[in-house]
Amino acid sequence: MQKFTTLTDVAMTLDIENVDTDQIIPARFLKSTDKDGFGANLFRDWRYTKDNELNPDFSLNMQSQRGAVLITGNNFGCGSSREHAAWALSGFGFKVIVSSYFADIFKENCLTNGLLPLQVSPQFLKVLFDFLKTNPLEPIAINLEEQSITCAGNTEHFDINPYKKLCLINGYDDIDFLLSRLEAITQFEEKYS
Repeated sequence: MQKFTTLTDVAMTLDIENVDTDQIIPARFLKSTDKDGFGANLFRDWRYTKDNELNPDFSLNMQSQRGAVLITGNNFGCGSSREHAAWALSGFGFKVIVSSYFADIFKENCLTNGLLPLQVSPQFLKVLFDFLKTNPLEPIAINLEEQSITCAGNTEHFDINPYKKLCLINGYDDIDFLLSRLEAITQFEEKYS
């Protein structure tokens, strides 16, 4: 995984609540266990018409600047627990998803795959949506070490599991974390064997 400490980028907005994982990546595209290629079908039924043309009315297609931050409505990632949803979001280029609530399994799948699900208060989420409607190119700044998100002078701090924070900052998956502790594990085993 890539290391994540800070990110400053424009945000794309999807002001829809209760987006489930089948809307994020429809089940008919789950034929692979390899992470590659899922980004092309992110929000497939919303991004494309039945004639396989880009839907000009879908918010992500209407935004001229493609950023690594997705601001979305409450209860994002609900529904089935498919890990492919995190793969599709990452494959599309997102590094951070901002919402006022994430489904627990979806949140864990994101963190395991190097994608930061950043939960903010409903009030701060409204500030972001309202501001970005008229200032869509204003960058969002995320600082994982300080656990803060800032937009146009408005800052909010967020919570994150300390272990997952450590993994994201260092670019570790679970195996990488264990390997980083190999010397201490070896010393422990030698002492107690």
